[in-house]
Amino acid sequence: MDELTDEQIEELHSLLLEQLSELEKSLTATTEGAKAVDLDEPIGRLSRMEAMQQQQMAKANRDRARSQLQLTRAAIQAIENDEDYGYCRQCEEPIGYRRLKARPESPVCLGCQSARERR
Repeated sequence: MDELTDEQIEELHSLLLEQLSELEKSLTATTEGAKAVDLDEPIGRLSRMEAMQQQQMAKANRDRARSQLQLTRAAIQAIENDEDYGYCRQCEEPIGYRRLKARPESPVCLGCQSARERR
């Protein structure tokens, strides 16, 4: 796998900054939906169950967004501090440009990610 060019790193840095902004907006916008359902609120039993299910889904989505936000910030920091952005944190081989274009925050190559998922 080839190392990233300066132009590719610059492009990925821009993508990461956009992603950071979108994730922060998303987390702010979904704060209300993740709040606990008030069991004393006078709504029907099915509506309450639906509200609780929606609240759990919102919490799960927020947890995923927080995790992605953490990875995004780490990737931005690696680029800005001229660290080893674009190298797998497990095997230390270059992560392919196509993978980083799709998931610029990814800390591992596709091979190591696949191995993780099989475990």
